[in-house]
Amino acid sequence: MTSKAPPVIDFGAFYGTDQDAKQDLIARVRHACQDHGFFQLINHGVSPELQRAILEQSEDFFAQPCQPSKDYSNTNEDIGGVNRGYERLRAQNFEKRTKGDLKEGYYFGTNLAEDHPHVLTKRINSGPNKYPVEVSDPNLFRTTIDGYFDAVLALAGDILQVLAAGLDLEEDWFTDLCDTPIAILRLLHYPPQEPQTTDLERGVGAHTDFGAITILLQDLTGGLQVWNREDSEWVDVTPVPGAFVVNLGNLMMRWTNDKYLSNLHRVINTSGRERYSVPFFLSGNPNFIVRCLESCEDETLGAKYPPISVHDWLTGRYADTYGQSKEKAMADLCTASLGGVGATV
Repeated sequence: MTSKAPPVIDFGAFYGTDQDAKQDLIARVRHACQDHGFFQLINHGVSPELQRAILEQSEDFFAQPCQPSKDYSNTNEDIGGVNRGYERLRAQNFEKRTKGDLKEGYYFGTNLAEDHPHVLTKRINSGPNKYPVEVSDPNLFRTTIDGYFDAVLALAGDILQVLAAGLDLEEDWFTDLCDTPIAILRLLHYPPQEPQTTDLERGVGAHTDFGAITILLQDLTGGLQVWNREDSEWVDVTPVPGAFVVNLGNLMMRWTNDKYLSNLHRVINTSGRERYSVPFFLSGNPNFIVRCLESCEDETLGAKYPPISVHDWLTGRYADTYGQSKEKAMADLCTASLGGVGATV
């Protein structure tokens, strides 16, 4: 029987010289990917000072008396768009049962110039960042965003090395995936909700992530929950100071022929306080072709899914999320809750 909550894993062995400890780390990550699709990571090399700084800048931004101007708006009306800027409260609606999820956000990504090939060829989520000036110190805000983005992108590469080893691949197997990747950094703010509203109201509704891996920094407020398939119940991911919550996305689940799990998760903020979190979504180079890993192919059936580029995969997922009906959204949610998360991939 697996533990109900995702495990807390010490990543320090990755940076050390003890090979036995490193093999134990690889095994622990592999089991977490198979059983939960989630784990918390400590001793990961990103400084507590940088973690505090990004949360402080996020809180400062959302505390400003005026919302950002329309120049920073991120409406997602263009499914294949750049995906940068401010997203209003209740703009997303994963479960389609209320007027929208109780959160607002701001999107950043790999900062590409207008003449970059990915921008010129209209690769999804590719373009320049929009840095707001409606903050206490715009220069400090931008420096913090860019420094944090670079640090977590580097950590994502380290995590992928461990994932590769656990899948019987060379540790540098995912290097090309991380070359000028589609990667989105979001600042999120969740207002508190009334306890009696938990039957319907969500900070963010139950969903699985689109890409390869997600690295989440959450404050100590709590509210993140992950679906436990074995017991068919939601379990809390209790915040651990300094830890990152890491989870796999649908692309990684597809890549591994459903051997690894992209799991349902949601946020319900009944703490009575504001909640802040900073997720980092790594999908990969838009032109990279994802084919089922040989070590994951079924001996009889082979690969469940055909090859697909990261760009085409994400374009389809955004179209589903922003264009699907209430009936389809709830059908996907019910299927996933019954253990068939692969149906949402």
